[in-house]
Amino acid sequence: MAPIIKKKVWNFGKEKDKVKDKEPDMSEVIVCPSCKRELAKAQVVENKYVCYKCGNYFRVRTFNRIKMVADTKSFVPWFHEMDSKNPLDFPEYDEKIKAAQEKTGLHEGVTVGEAKIYGESVVLGICDARFLMGSMGHVVGEKIAAAVEKATAMQLPVILFCCSGGARMQEGIISLMQMAKTSAALKKHSDAGLLYIPVLTDPTTGGVTASFAMLGDIILAEPKALIGFAGPRVIEQTIGQKLPEGFQRSEFQLEHGFVDAIVERKDLKKTLYKILKLHSVKEGYANFLPATEFRFAPSELMKERSVKSKTLSAWEKVKAARNTSRLASVDYMDEIFDGFIELHGDRFHGDDPAVVGGIANLDGQPVTVIGIHKGRDLKDCMSRNYGMPSPEGYRKALRLMKQAEKFHRPIIAFVNTSGAFCGMEAEENGQGEAIARNLYEMSALKVPILSLMIGEGGSGGALALSVGNEVWMMENATYSILSPEGFASILWKDGKRAKEAAEVMKITAQDLYHLKVVERLIPEFGKADQDALHDISMFLKCNIREFLEKYSKLSGEELAEDRYKRFRSF
Repeated sequence: MAPIIKKKVWNFGKEKDKVKDKEPDMSEVIVCPSCKRELAKAQVVENKYVCYKCGNYFRVRTFNRIKMVADTKSFVPWFHEMDSKNPLDFPEYDEKIKAAQEKTGLHEGVTVGEAKIYGESVVLGICDARFLMGSMGHVVGEKIAAAVEKATAMQLPVILFCCSGGARMQEGIISLMQMAKTSAALKKHSDAGLLYIPVLTDPTTGGVTASFAMLGDIILAEPKALIGFAGPRVIEQTIGQKLPEGFQRSEFQLEHGFVDAIVERKDLKKTLYKILKLHSVKEGYANFLPATEFRFAPSELMKERSVKSKTLSAWEKVKAARNTSRLASVDYMDEIFDGFIELHGDRFHGDDPAVVGGIANLDGQPVTVIGIHKGRDLKDCMSRNYGMPSPEGYRKALRLMKQAEKFHRPIIAFVNTSGAFCGMEAEENGQGEAIARNLYEMSALKVPILSLMIGEGGSGGALALSVGNEVWMMENATYSILSPEGFASILWKDGKRAKEAAEVMKITAQDLYHLKVVERLIPEFGKADQDALHDISMFLKCNIREFLEKYSKLSGEELAEDRYKRFRSF
């Protein structure tokens, strides 16, 4: 919300006069529209236009937004003065445009151009709510489409700060056409393998939400921003009900799978830079940082633990794989990879916490990392449904894998699940279809896929992330068509014979290596616990590097064919 001014009016004047502006006097105060407290303007500015009392986010003007995210003096505006028209000859529309230009110093509701973020070149666009509520008329649509087209020609990523009330009513159907035009330009940009990041700010609604705001490879949002197609007032009038607190806010959109991450304003520039760097490798795999010799040798303690550990029975391995103290996928992800950025949501229905995924670096090589996470304590386990993914979890994983293919990133998947969630809502949302779709799409992805069985590998729920060029398995992990309890119950009508079933099902890593279902066994150095984390992780890191180097020699088509032949052999 815009701040309420007291004592002195503060603004940065017209954009063209910004150089003449002086630093505000410390006596200037503003009133936060949320908590109603008086604030020192200079401190609010220093705090990135966030209330330092209650955390309320003020709306940011174009010039200030550029200052916050672009390197100093790096922004070069494009298409600055496109002529506005009045396609419907709407009464007094021309006067409104002129008044908005005078008030804001902007030519239109969006400013576009080239900039640098910590040295990384981008095409940057900023919507400004002060200009007719940032509504999208033909000039806004044309500037965005033209900027995206130029970005495509220059092979540059696009970052758009979205802030809009939606379509511009005074331009009627011509405004509506801008939704299709901007979307079509972004499709061409995407087909060229280029990165697009919309940053959703308060408010992002209407036709902007239903076009360029929600088409990003990675969608970021500021905290508590209003994001939705129909505004809350319209919805309340339509359904005759009061909307719940937080409805359509950023946090709501994150929970429902439509936003990758909510980023605080103070962290935004660094977050954008990290994402840009992770997308700076255009082609190839095993693009490791200049060769330092990477060798792994287990510590003496781990050697001792390995020697002392006895050979477990199949049932003992089942219990070891299920042990709550067993290392989780996120433990390995943190230890093996650098700069992990978690991405959320399936873009359809929700964000399943049982599936954790995102982008990271492996010694300079960007990779997509996905893991099924059971949780660490009772509360965490409950929130993650004990690692039993729902359809939205599988769809999130597939979305990230398709994104990896677009940007030529290898995929590393950590699998630990007793199986896909069996519940009424999972069936209503298409559990079977979601798993089938993963199998179908993963078979043809043109990037290397490595699947790691680190605990339980339960049936189709595990297979949905295990259509890899190779599948590796920890020495005490299991991988099976069904749990031993379920197997015994179905075949012998006696679930108590689970221990016996485990022995005949051939579900251990050693059994599956013999059957050529898995390509490599991963040592646990006695037990996959916190003491062994570093050694297991370094073993994995060393061998993942070798995996990537091996598959870097294959084309995308050859990678898909290799995967096809692997499963065709069973």
